[in-house]
Amino acid sequence: MRYFKPISISLSPNVESDDIKLALSLIIRPWLWKKGKATKELENEFKKYLGVKYAISFNSGRSSLFAILKVLSLPAQAGEVEGLKNGDEIFLQAFTCNAAVNPVLWQGFLPIYVDCDKDNFNIDIKDLNKKIVENHSAKILMIQHTFGMPVNMEEIIYIVRQNNLILIEDCAHSLGAEWNNQKVGTFGNVAFFSFSRDKVISSVYGGMAVTNDDLIAEKLEKMQKEFGRPSYFWIFQQILHPILLNYIILPVYNFFDFGKIFLVLSQWFYILSKAVHWKEKRGLKPDYFPKSLPNVLALLALNQFKKIDKFYQHREEISKFYFENLKENSFSVSNDLSPENLSSKNTKHSFLRFTVKHSKAHEIIYEACHKHNILLGDWYTTPIAPFDTNLDEMKYGLGTCPNAEELSKKTLNLPTHINISQKDAEKIINFLKKYF
Repeated sequence: MRYFKPISISLSPNVESDDIKLALSLIIRPWLWKKGKATKELENEFKKYLGVKYAISFNSGRSSLFAILKVLSLPAQAGEVEGLKNGDEIFLQAFTCNAAVNPVLWQGFLPIYVDCDKDNFNIDIKDLNKKIVENHSAKILMIQHTFGMPVNMEEIIYIVRQNNLILIEDCAHSLGAEWNNQKVGTFGNVAFFSFSRDKVISSVYGGMAVTNDDLIAEKLEKMQKEFGRPSYFWIFQQILHPILLNYIILPVYNFFDFGKIFLVLSQWFYILSKAVHWKEKRGLKPDYFPKSLPNVLALLALNQFKKIDKFYQHREEISKFYFENLKENSFSVSNDLSPENLSSKNTKHSFLRFTVKHSKAHEIIYEACHKHNILLGDWYTTPIAPFDTNLDEMKYGLGTCPNAEELSKKTLNLPTHINISQKDAEKIINFLKKYF
């Protein structure tokens, strides 16, 4: 059945045999699902790893962001800055996921979209300065370290101080990444991380908010308790995910499409959860957000967190291989991805995915899937992913961010995760040579 298992960029890519054994042992112990010591242990490990004072866990990155925005909206206490109000504006970049936009909408704020840089996919500084002049009442800047490439924090911090903005770091892609030898997530007033199925570490769903601000942390901890834990059924769906992927879906993925069909049906009948609920594509909030992180998902995340250095070393080696084979042909590869440039800037890329540009990106992705059993990434095929997200509901107007709209047509991602072998990477490069 190995013949039918795809080289995949998603579908719980980090899961190894020890993760599956852990999931199997936990699925029969429901008394460990909601309450336990693992949640606090994960928070403590996060604090030590990042060197921050506070880490507060939630059941997803978007729940973490929603909690942050809700906290910043609370009525001001004595000595505090006035809280944000309904209708206040927030700067965030296009070429992002609706998971980064929806919490803004759910809290009643207005997203002001800033274009992205064509080379590194992060926020475009020139367009940010332009949008600040045009929307001088905005109070928050949220930056995204896209695909794990750190934003130029020197420029961002200068802009934040000059304009008295609150800085939120979106580190969903970038756990472990560094700018000038300082870990991302430690520059802003507050930051959030994601442990969803295709992130640096994964517990299928999960997230963390981190801060050094005592008042923000105190309010986030209260918010965590108010949210409560998700239902037993929702938790069961998440534990089951790596088990079914490993034993049923991936082994027969392309055997008359049995794996694909089983995946779709299992999501249709709510056996497994989807990465993005249909409601989120319309700006609506599913009832399992926001919640705190249940104990069992913290256990899964902790098991992955112990392997974070091994995961990084593997992603870095695979990325170097891609860079050497793609730097001098029709695939456009950012010079920021070269080992020399990263080293000279004291920058550490998380290499969550290796991103390239090609005029036939969508054609390449389609052919790889249907003819070669290789699932490449098309994370952002529209300025706000997934592709069927209603842009009007996201308050995005076409033409607002031309770079993001152009990149969404010609960007593709190559897998770097722990289950991609050197042989897999060579197979991908050999396929891509057709388009050199």
